Amino acid sequence: MKRSSAGWGSGLIGVIIFSGSLPATRVAVVDFSPMFLTSARAVIAALLGAIFLVVLRQTLPSKKEIVPLLLVSVGVVLGFPLLTGFALQHITAAHSIVFVGLLPLATAIFGVLRGGERPKPAFWAFSIVGAATVAGFALATSDGGSMIGNALMVAAVLLCGLGYAEGAALSRRLGGWQVISWALLVSLPAMAIIAMFTAPVAWSSVGVPAWASLAYVSIFSMLVGFVFWYRGLALGGIARVGQLQLLQPFFGLVLAAVFLGEPISWGMIASTLVVVLCVAGAKRFT
Repeated sequence: MKRSSAGWGSGLIGVIIFSGSLPATRVAVVDFSPMFLTSARAVIAALLGAIFLVVLRQTLPSKKEIVPLLLVSVGVVLGFPLLTGFALQHITAAHSIVFVGLLPLATAIFGVLRGGERPKPAFWAFSIVGAATVAGFALATSDGGSMIGNALMVAAVLLCGLGYAEGAALSRRLGGWQVISWALLVSLPAMAIIAMFTAPVAWSSVGVPAWASLAYVSIFSMLVGFVFWYRGLALGGIARVGQLQLLQPFFGLVLAAVFLGEPISWGMIASTLVVVLCVAGAKRFT
């Protein structure tokens, strides 16, 4: 019981931290290209992670852990940040946040495929209804331009679900902060090269909001949030604690409205409420 409670608490902290990621990304891509933002945040987080690994004298991952670390890198270091960065050039942060409703289902699916979990049939029914609600909202509110953003967000969610599940399974052996730190280091050479070639031509044109957003997504979204999130998934179960992601739209929509002044439609609110109710039912049957 204590282990499960600790997992839920740690997972909730991770979700709260992640809630600021999309609004911050929305601000950052005004002055940074999605490619530079993705690579720069990974480089900064990797250097911080390397410091922790060296100071705390962590042993190197084994050969069998390299492939899982690569999958974590592809999912959460490269895939999700890059695709959401491109998506936010077509849709608002408030709109993109609703897609987070697909993350619990994606994480649960990969939790079964990669983590060996077996939720009950009722869990899948609730999860599918919740995911369908999100997809329906996206289609109903899309125009020609935002369809590109919607497609990019769906792809981002799938890769993120894979990275979450893979990282959670690996965290049971390595530890949560160690997993994200090693995954960041695995991707560091490629990310550093990309950052050099996609850096802004004129640094003076980058505003303070963009710098602050880069700092947030680098330190909190890319490193600190994963320390709590992977620990939560490892302790409480990938499918079960993964349902906490449905709280993320609430936090994210509020942040987008407060800091970016983006409108929040009744459709967004209603869709989010329906999805949260579905996840509450799914949680009961994990």
